[in-house]
Amino acid sequence: MPADTAQNRVFLFLQGPHGPFFHRLGKMLRLAGAEVWRVGFNAGDRAFWFHPKSYIPYRDKPEDWPDRFTALAQEKNVTDIVLYGDVRSIHSEAVKRAKAMGLRVHVFEEGYMRPYWVTYERGGSNGHSRLMKMTVPEMRKMLELSDMDTALPPAKWGDMRHHVFYGALYHWFVMFRNGDYRNFEPHRSIGVAREFQLYLMRLLLMPFIALERGIASMRIRRGGFPYHLALLQLEHDSSFQAHSPFNTMSDFLDVVIRGFAEGAPRHHHLVFKAHPLEDGRVPVRREIRRIARECGVKSRVHYVRGGKLAQLLADARTAVTVNSTAAQQVLFRGIPLKTFGDAVYAKPEFVSTQSLPDFFAQPSRPDRKAYQDYRRFLLETSQVAGGFYSARARRQLLRQVVDMMLAPEDPYDALKSGTATPRQQLRVVH
Repeated sequence: MPADTAQNRVFLFLQGPHGPFFHRLGKMLRLAGAEVWRVGFNAGDRAFWFHPKSYIPYRDKPEDWPDRFTALAQEKNVTDIVLYGDVRSIHSEAVKRAKAMGLRVHVFEEGYMRPYWVTYERGGSNGHSRLMKMTVPEMRKMLELSDMDTALPPAKWGDMRHHVFYGALYHWFVMFRNGDYRNFEPHRSIGVAREFQLYLMRLLLMPFIALERGIASMRIRRGGFPYHLALLQLEHDSSFQAHSPFNTMSDFLDVVIRGFAEGAPRHHHLVFKAHPLEDGRVPVRREIRRIARECGVKSRVHYVRGGKLAQLLADARTAVTVNSTAAQQVLFRGIPLKTFGDAVYAKPEFVSTQSLPDFFAQPSRPDRKAYQDYRRFLLETSQVAGGFYSARARRQLLRQVVDMMLAPEDPYDALKSGTATPRQQLRVVH
């Protein structure tokens, strides 16, 4: 693309991931020649934006935000909006208005291939992603235009402690420095003080949680029994709330345990693997025990707190989830998978359509070749190496994603037309 293209672009940033990633991204876009603005909705947003002249505080009531967004976009001659996740009310309303005005919508999300990549798309992510309507044959056709090798995962990952730290710090600012934003309403169902407390406790208890997790995982792996994995998500996660048939995590637990009790062989076990950021706001462990006891399978149901998935996957017979991105690791290993919600990977070639009891009894296996092609398609389009939370991961991400944002086409159309931004060799993130 011409070097001066960025000079005609005006980017309006909304809420981003906790920490300084959006500030760094805005700074680099400004260096490229673009004009950059940031709307902040609370003291946490303001704390991580270090360019005060481009900061616009929003202090009005939430119901006034859509009209204020339209006025801002017109006043600043905005051409592009940038946001993290497209489900929270602030963002969903802005996306509607932006699309009606013909603005580009840049959406960042945690990687569909996490933890080693992040997701960059235009228009929407997760259940609103363009991937939802793409078929594997269509992806294969576009891949014929590319000669890239499949990207390899980096050797080490260390983003979780940074993620938790920035989450706690963000909520500290919102809790103690939010006097100028009295109309702010968090998109979570719990209060800011409770959110901060949960992040802080999670940070302090990390060593003890790791010890408990190690013991539980060792007992399962040395138990000598066949087992099925249930991949849990955060109940307040946008994918669970907006793109699944369940209102609460307890609803999902009930369906899975009853399906297991009905269909799985009696010597099989069921292992619930908690999300790495599970913080106790939902009594998941207690609910699992209650439902398992009601179904008569308490001795065959286990719970593991957070951590990495690879060790448990090594011996798993199947996996079941709502729409967790962790399911990508399941499919990568060719393990049968059952999903319930809308997910970018829920393609008929590699996700089971069986009833849950039948799935536990005799699961159908995924088409591994189809999944390999799908995975390669994602890694050549919307998955960008790096991360939001550690400094080294941010540097790697910024080396690639700025050019992708300035490109005239989104990652999927760029692959189709042969104009995709060249990717770096993907090896080490941290």
